[in-house]
Amino acid sequence: MPAWLNQEVLYQYSVPFFAAIIIAELLYSSIGQLSLYRTSDSFASATFALTNFSLDLLMKGVSFWVLTWAYAHRITEISNPWLYWVALVLLQDFAYYVQHYMDHRVRLLWAVHVTHHNSLYFNLTTGFRSSVFQPLYRYVYFIPIAMLGFTPLHIMFAYAATQIYGNVIHTRAVDRLGFLEKILVTPSHHRVHHASNVPYLDKNMGMLLIFWDKLFGTFAPEGVDPNPIHYGLVTDVDNRNVPNLITHEFQAIWQDATMPNLTIKQRLSYVFAPPGWSHDGHKQTSKQLQAKWVAGA
Repeated sequence: MPAWLNQEVLYQYSVPFFAAIIIAELLYSSIGQLSLYRTSDSFASATFALTNFSLDLLMKGVSFWVLTWAYAHRITEISNPWLYWVALVLLQDFAYYVQHYMDHRVRLLWAVHVTHHNSLYFNLTTGFRSSVFQPLYRYVYFIPIAMLGFTPLHIMFAYAATQIYGNVIHTRAVDRLGFLEKILVTPSHHRVHHASNVPYLDKNMGMLLIFWDKLFGTFAPEGVDPNPIHYGLVTDVDNRNVPNLITHEFQAIWQDATMPNLTIKQRLSYVFAPPGWSHDGHKQTSKQLQAKWVAGA
């Protein structure tokens, strides 16, 4: 495999690029007095990223072993290199969409992913605010791709490349991008995804292509809600120290699932149903909140 197709090489060369654009965004924020950054928030994002990266290194052997096994049991191959890479990017982006959708629809997975959403800010460092424990299971979504004849190294390279793009779109410094809004996930689309405004909940889950969201009904354009975007969670976290930002949803799941006088089904639903599910209606899911919003709009 050519050296440039190495995931680590890709990350290595992206470091100075991200350093430059983060500095540029900081200057943009300072000159415009926009307060796009807060030191403690960016520190938390960096801590999450380093923890995620360390866990990813520990899991690399497991993930490559699983994907190598899947590739050894492949059911087809693509010999044309152009078709191979186009298909790989599409499949990788779709796999990410499925993973991201599940992260928002299964509360236990949301407890992992919530670290990417519990910032009150939206800037380039938010893109590095990783779902800390995701390396424990992320590779599972790539198994079908390997079984379709794509090598593990190429799969991980495609993931790394689209992830780099996904980090770039975490910015308020870029407005709408014309015709690209119809093709790519843009900063405008991703601002919607990080908003806690009810109409924007669980919307725009793609990494590279906005096509998946439009196809599966999870798309919302910026501006559907006339109110300004509020970044963060529907109910923001009071204790914003790093350990609590990582574990607060796990704690909430435990509290809900261990309430007295619940059935086994109800306890399991507090773990695996969509975030916001409750047995007595004292909390509501995003779809329930959106139905009320539409009814009152």
